[in-house]
Amino acid sequence: MEKIKPDVREKALEHGFSFLFDEELVMLILGSGTRQMPVELMSEKIVDVLYDYDAEEVVENLLQLKGVGLGKALAVAAALELGRRRSCHLRAPIKSPRDIVPFVKNYAVCDKEHFLLVTLNGGHEIIQIHVITVGTLNKTLIHPREVFSVAMKDNAAAIIVSHNHPSGNCEPSEEDIEVTETLRKVSVIMGIELLDHVIVSRETYFSFLENKILTPAKRGQPAQTA
Repeated sequence: MEKIKPDVREKALEHGFSFLFDEELVMLILGSGTRQMPVELMSEKIVDVLYDYDAEEVVENLLQLKGVGLGKALAVAAALELGRRRSCHLRAPIKSPRDIVPFVKNYAVCDKEHFLLVTLNGGHEIIQIHVITVGTLNKTLIHPREVFSVAMKDNAAAIIVSHNHPSGNCEPSEEDIEVTETLRKVSVIMGIELLDHVIVSRETYFSFLENKILTPAKRGQPAQTA
């Protein structure tokens, strides 16, 4: 079995994945080729398929390539889907609480609470989604410093925070409300508007804004909470 050359791994480690060509990224996914189909050649042919066919047809068309079995075809397709999920939120406009739900819903299946920070630009388009903390089954401790230091690095004009409730009940706890109020107060001081806190589960979501627990601050005026 013909394996990937060490220099590709070394390039990735030294310079980062953005430094690699598409073919080299595919080589890292495959790990190895076959005697009849070296990994370099297999990767070139796979990249051609990725450019020539829609994502829904990738597995079927990869299986037509010599040396590409179901395992390798599924690995490439899975990597494409993972990349899509990790980047589909970029610059997405958020006009209402329900707009953010599809981008954080994947955390609803986690058995631990994940507290997320969504940073937005002045047009309320998503800059990035960050995992701030991972807690136990029913408790996540949040410090405003962790939230706003990340928001400042992203040069965010506004933020939305979100977390999952593994229990399936999206009603906010007293701790959730206290954390939100603390973040709201700090957001006024920092000049980075807290637009909402959204709790998600497998079936539904809870928006602090929709339920009037959080009212975003108007320009020059502190926000008020119920």
